[in-house]
Amino acid sequence: MRERTGTLSQLLELVWALGEDMSGALARDGLTVSRAHLLWELAARGPVTQRVLADAMNVSARTITGLVDGLAQTGFVTREPHPGDRRATLVTFTAKGSAMAESMVSGHAQLAEFLFAGMPRPVYEAFAAGLDHVMERLAEAGAAGKTEEARSR
Repeated sequence: MRERTGTLSQLLELVWALGEDMSGALARDGLTVSRAHLLWELAARGPVTQRVLADAMNVSARTITGLVDGLAQTGFVTREPHPGDRRATLVTFTAKGSAMAESMVSGHAQLAEFLFAGMPRPVYEAFAAGLDHVMERLAEAGAAGKTEEARSR
């Protein structure tokens, strides 16, 4: 049986490699990871208020304002009047932002196909179940930042 510390080291190496790949690809498109996350959430929800985006991303209103400002300045989103609440605005894709979101979704699917192609179904299902277990354990520990506390259990 594989040592747990070795498996954790492999998992951390995977996180690092995927993060480096994602950061580099996003930078080529003029995006940061946080701005791309906002685009991803906007693609999932359609035009929404900044409050909805802040809640979805688990960040402050101030952080969302900065992210939306940056994305608006670079032509990915606009702020439009809310049709039902004149005090609110909706964050909406521009054509450039919509194309970027479509590219992100397509790239996500292509990477999944590349990574898991040829993996036998039982191995894939065991891998997915293992990831579910790890994510549940992190959730039990209160997610990132509380893993130290979990280790002492």
